[in-house]
Amino acid sequence: MAITSPRLNAPVKKYWWLTKRKIVKRYMKEARSLMATQEENEIALALSFVNAALAIYPRYEEAIELKAWSLLHLRCFREVADMLQDYIPSMKMANMELDFVSSDCYPQTPSREGLDLLSSYEVQRVQSFRCFSVSELKKKVMARFRKSCQKEGYWRYLVLGKACFHLGLLEDAMILLQTCKRLASAALRRESICLSDDSFLVSTIDTNSQPSTPPRTLLTETESITHLLTHIKFLLRRCASALAALNAGLYSEAIRHFSKLLDGRRSAPQGFLTECYMHRANAYHYSGRIVECISDCNRALALDPTCIQALETRATILETIRCYTDSLHDLEHLKLLYNTILRDRKLPGPVWKRHNVRYREIPGKLCILSVKIQKLKKRVASGEVGNVDYYALIGLVKGCSRSKLERAYLLLSLKHKPDKASNFIDKCDLADERDFESIKDRAKMSALLLYRLIQKGYANVMQAIEDEEGEENEKILVENNTKCLISSPSNVDQSMFQGLFCRDLSVVGDLISQVGLNRPIPLFQ
Repeated sequence: MAITSPRLNAPVKKYWWLTKRKIVKRYMKEARSLMATQEENEIALALSFVNAALAIYPRYEEAIELKAWSLLHLRCFREVADMLQDYIPSMKMANMELDFVSSDCYPQTPSREGLDLLSSYEVQRVQSFRCFSVSELKKKVMARFRKSCQKEGYWRYLVLGKACFHLGLLEDAMILLQTCKRLASAALRRESICLSDDSFLVSTIDTNSQPSTPPRTLLTETESITHLLTHIKFLLRRCASALAALNAGLYSEAIRHFSKLLDGRRSAPQGFLTECYMHRANAYHYSGRIVECISDCNRALALDPTCIQALETRATILETIRCYTDSLHDLEHLKLLYNTILRDRKLPGPVWKRHNVRYREIPGKLCILSVKIQKLKKRVASGEVGNVDYYALIGLVKGCSRSKLERAYLLLSLKHKPDKASNFIDKCDLADERDFESIKDRAKMSALLLYRLIQKGYANVMQAIEDEEGEENEKILVENNTKCLISSPSNVDQSMFQGLFCRDLSVVGDLISQVGLNRPIPLFQ
């Protein structure tokens, strides 16, 4: 965040009697008075004073604390995490694992005194290769926190815990905020133990003589920490149940849990929502709901354009419906991202950002991706572009009726309108408010492309249904014509024979009358 200070930009006269310590104290006094106003512009100006003080004394504890609070008030959560990244629990855990791997790769020759410790070393080696556990991480981090709590103030854990929550690092935020509460309560206990009976009596006399209000800042801060911890635990429990349902193959149950998280009344952090959209897209993919899967991948990529898993999932599902051009576009984007990672020798984003892939897996993934891109390019060159499975896209079976198609298209068009594409951002707690417009533009563009694909699928399926209906009508007409041709000759023959027989009878009667054979025959008795 670029912050300019009109007071500090002007040249300041430094008199000889003003030492550096006095200058720093003056800067800190100005910064405190500006931060007391709780206005954004004043806090930004206070931050410039704090930076000036830190330029003189970089390790000044009070200035570092004031800078952290200023950045937190200005919602510069990434800057807070960058400044205090050494205190993030997951970062400490990763550093511990790296230290252990490096010590394992370059072992030292054990001495005679260390031979007895080989068994304990093997146990420690086995324990280090367990899955990621929040409880184990919490124990290790808490042990280090207790050692350093007396040297450093607990404000670090409070400020960093809030910043980690807004950045989507919920497990780290929970550990930091719980540590802050414990350190604060321990400090209060130590203070109460140090107080004598006389001090308690003086405090009671003072409270009886002058009824003063309780320290609302400490009370409200404790209440806010408690509410925030409750919200974090709720989100983690709901996400854990959704992931358990997804791993068990209960995709409808997983979709229901993730939908409650994503469509809830209370906002959630941007990074956490990105992971939820990604997991729900996988559940939609396994359950065969392709449009919903693509929509969730679009939202995840709108929130995080470097989400590797979202690009892989969307490219795979576009390939399954034989939409090779769009799938090839996503694979090319993914290849560019892999090349950028290998060039920078690190995963995209800051060091504390979580990823679903490790750096050492990138070269192998890039080789597989290059082969896949070549195969898709050959298919596109051979003319397999217009053979898209629109029935699978809309969720219908070949031979479906017109009413089913119209009902499915109506539901999809109402749900995935481009006008509603950016509504999910309102329930998202953005890590940086400056990213709002870019996220909105990406969401609208991807939603517009998906909506056009749905319209194209509807037109193609409707044309196929109309062709089938036309063929059926032609078959019915042909069958009716053949029936008419078979039934009409029999009627003509019968009438013809009946007419000839009647004419012959009349002719014979006339001949008999002429000969006189019509006289009565006498009867003889």
